[in-house]
Amino acid sequence: MPMIPRDIFLAKLRGTRATRTAVGSATSIVTTDLMDQVGAGFPEAHLDAESMARLAAAGHTVLEFDNVMPLFSVWHESAALGCQVDWGTRSRMPDSRDRLCGNIEEVPEIPSGLLKHPGCAVPLDAIGRLRREVGGTAAVVGKVFGPWTLGYHVYGVDRFLMATLDAPDALRRAMRRLMEVTVRFGVAQVEAGADALTLADHATRDLCSPANYRDFLVELHQELHERLPCPLILHICGDTSDRIPYIATTGIECFHFDSKVPTPTARELAGDRLALMGGTSNFRVVREGTPELIAADVAEKAAHRIDILGPECAVPLDAPWRNLQRLACEGKRLAG
Repeated sequence: MPMIPRDIFLAKLRGTRATRTAVGSATSIVTTDLMDQVGAGFPEAHLDAESMARLAAAGHTVLEFDNVMPLFSVWHESAALGCQVDWGTRSRMPDSRDRLCGNIEEVPEIPSGLLKHPGCAVPLDAIGRLRREVGGTAAVVGKVFGPWTLGYHVYGVDRFLMATLDAPDALRRAMRRLMEVTVRFGVAQVEAGADALTLADHATRDLCSPANYRDFLVELHQELHERLPCPLILHICGDTSDRIPYIATTGIECFHFDSKVPTPTARELAGDRLALMGGTSNFRVVREGTPELIAADVAEKAAHRIDILGPECAVPLDAPWRNLQRLACEGKRLAG
């Protein structure tokens, strides 16, 4: 009997067999032409639950992915912490130049109303809507940011990274506090209806050495896996080949990898303990790919047992949505 897309996605997320391969995304699949297709768009979809849910649902109803994921920005919980966020425009993602703390010794207080702030409350409402509207067929994936990324937002990248050298103990205290934001928001998303969570933590090679990943983050990622009551998809951009072996020790179910890691290398380093997702270039394939190039990319991923096919990160806003749909259709022809 055929499995529904939700069950296929969740099975492959755990690295187990399904009736076919899975197709999905742990990050934003929004393009400007997809906004036109469904009549919902940025910046409203960052702060209005109905618009957010309608745009996220298009990942399944239009693009034919096996999951939906409604948090399109990196700033939701940081806005709830107090960062002043510019929510962008139709063609520009949100950003913030505000930093809450200038000194790593200053550990931020978590607001008592964190989950009631629109930065958190809107995605929680959207997840509930998606659960009711498409959750019977598609997996609903939420998204939280880990303590390394939240540290960039709270302290600024330069100050945060300098603390790895001149104040490592203070950095660890700050990350422990910030991790509570990740846990609270993640648990609330599961309670709202999320089947799984993307754990995005921007510990990229140019900002986090493999030694720093090992010394500052492995233990916290292990703990997040234990405390968040659902399967996790860890997302880190860039060439992560120097830390995939560490990631495989965290217990996290799935790693969403970048095309900068060659597909055979990612599979070899992940071994059998870590499911793999993504790896398709957003620029060479998603934005500019021909039907033949998309088919070849899907075939390569399948040959190396990538568990969930899909784009490597948030797709470019100027990419054509039909290329994403074509990727999904190619992938769903493959046995799981």
